[in-house]
Amino acid sequence: MINNSNSAVLLLADGLLLKGKSIGKLGTASGEICFNTGMTGYQEVFTDPSYTGQVLIMNNPHIGNYGTKKTDSESASVKISGLILRNFENGFSRIQANESLKNYLENNQIVGIEGIDTRALVKYIREKGAMNCIISSEIFDIESLQNLLNQCPDMNGLDLSNTVSTKIAYDLGDTQSKYKVAVIDFGVKANILNCLTDRGIHIRVFPANSSIEEINAFNSNGYFISNGPGDPSAMKYAVELVNLIIQENKPVFGICLGHQLIALANNIGTYKMHNGHRRLNHPVQNIVTSKCEITTQNHGFNINKEDILNNENIEITHINLNDSSIEGIRMKTKPVFSVQYHPEAAPGPHDSRYLFDDFVKLLSN
Repeated sequence: MINNSNSAVLLLADGLLLKGKSIGKLGTASGEICFNTGMTGYQEVFTDPSYTGQVLIMNNPHIGNYGTKKTDSESASVKISGLILRNFENGFSRIQANESLKNYLENNQIVGIEGIDTRALVKYIREKGAMNCIISSEIFDIESLQNLLNQCPDMNGLDLSNTVSTKIAYDLGDTQSKYKVAVIDFGVKANILNCLTDRGIHIRVFPANSSIEEINAFNSNGYFISNGPGDPSAMKYAVELVNLIIQENKPVFGICLGHQLIALANNIGTYKMHNGHRRLNHPVQNIVTSKCEITTQNHGFNINKEDILNNENIEITHINLNDSSIEGIRMKTKPVFSVQYHPEAAPGPHDSRYLFDDFVKLLSN
């Protein structure tokens, strides 16, 4: 390949090589390739801590056309490892935007590539499954790129939550509130915290490696187990903590990784999905109410259905109508429930916000 200042290459672990143009920071980035098919909400997606360690394909052909806005971020910085686009828009039309996506990516040191047929690439990943990849706008020797790609860790067995969790506990919400909730931060999104405080809850957000004694010193009415990146089966310390939390017999609500950790604490295994669920329109049925909801999702692991069917203490509450995977569970003898999808929906539909209200009802009992 002839190198120029605007060139970039994308190499997948199976050898697929694609050429395009550099966006963002000049450099090299690697991680597990994944895709999001949402048409909007790119800034919320880029800043979601659950995307840590992943190179993201945005399937919509035009990204950047409405710029970026400070209040649209789900964390303090961009969390994706790299970015793959079809058409990168330098300008933006939204008058409320603070800066262009171009400046935003450069300021956050994100390496990206545009000019890729992202819909064809998404179809390819759907068939082949998730794998590691590498983007570079500085190295164009394929053998050198392959050697670097070989050093990229596999997502299986990878604990990433400690890299994105808060280092010190902090409080949000009304300190005079009737209800207090301890949030265990494995990579919590900002809008999840908003959904809790908007309901009048005083929350204290604890680091992922907190002890049960540190958490219980807050004297909360309940617990929230957050979303986050990585392989839940590699997080033995987190499973032990969640198990101790469940034994407190107080209300517990888990989302995404939190859902998986609650399952593992109940001897329900997890598995790596072929390519994961990451978009804004997954249909899910609440089998308790028989109602359906359109959901936002971002996960590459799921829980084993067979283990649930053989577990007398757990019942299924939600299923994915596309592939029948498990989307929600609850314990029969304790006030503990969880969902695999994201009811805070940032971005996405608000069909599932009722789950936060259900949590408040449990706190009031």
